[in-house]
Amino acid sequence: MDNTPCCDLNNEKELREVTVKIGLERVDTQEGVIVEMLLDNGATVLVMSSEFARKQKFKLKKIEKPIYVRNVDGSFNKEGPIEHMVEVNIYY
Repeated sequence: MDNTPCCDLNNEKELREVTVKIGLERVDTQEGVIVEMLLDNGATVLVMSSEFARKQKFKLKKIEKPIYVRNVDGSFNKEGPIEHMVEVNIYY
């Protein structure tokens, strides 16, 4: 049996992010934008930055309880908790 590794996990050039282009459509205006989405990023929900949401004019809705986000190392994310949500239609 050949024990040659399929890839060197310490070699950043061999590690690639997998993305897909999707369409995000604002529910209120049916206007949209095409973006690249990272697949299998480890998040348990779909997320976008509040800066991106505001720039693209998505309607932000305040959520009842903030969602505190932790990084892979267990520390809290420096951007703070998620405090808003948006309603969008996603097309892929």
